[in-house]
Amino acid sequence: MKQLETKKITGKIVVKTGLHIGAGNEKVEIGGMDNPIIRNPLTQEPYIPGSSIKGKMRSLLEWKLGKILDSKGNPCSCGKSDCEICRVFGSANKSGKGDSSENTKGPTRIIVRDAVLAKEWKEKFNQGKPIVEEKSENSLNRITAVANPRPIERVVPGVEFDFEIAYRIIDTDDGGDTDKKYFTSVVLEGLKLLQEDFLGGGGSRGNGQIEFKNLHDETGIEIIL
Repeated sequence: MKQLETKKITGKIVVKTGLHIGAGNEKVEIGGMDNPIIRNPLTQEPYIPGSSIKGKMRSLLEWKLGKILDSKGNPCSCGKSDCEICRVFGSANKSGKGDSSENTKGPTRIIVRDAVLAKEWKEKFNQGKPIVEEKSENSLNRITAVANPRPIERVVPGVEFDFEIAYRIIDTDDGGDTDKKYFTSVVLEGLKLLQEDFLGGGGSRGNGQIEFKNLHDETGIEIIL
């Protein structure tokens, strides 16, 4: 087994509606924000964790490919070499369990980088331009009609982040042909599904619509989703 090549996808993520990827907040001060977005702790710049992108891609693909195991929504973790989800996104270590095909898929193929502010927007942030907003929402008790306000932070529409995926082609048992096929049928399809869905929290309330822009592969060829 050896790595034959690494395919890359680079481009931009454009925020179309307010984006909220939560950071959590163990201590909330009076008047403070209890639903902050995740930020770089050194610069306070907002960013999109690669784990958020990868996890949502995997989830959407599992639903489309019928890989959800039960009514509770538990995802596939079979670890088999012929499972496109486990082969591309990885699975828990199942060494010594099941049939021998579980140990022939090799390492996780996809690597999703954290998406950081594009140069133009990094400059705007450093100049103090507002690229983050505080949005007030209400949860309504339908019996008592009492509204409970809840402010959340969101990256405002129009902000762009630099985006990169690396995808490994591994020579396992077929000269890398399966990995090449999954680059299109799994990775590119996952990006398309994500663009049609939402990223982060509050998607059913309008948050998290994004668009992939100026996608190119490692040779500079444009990628159309």
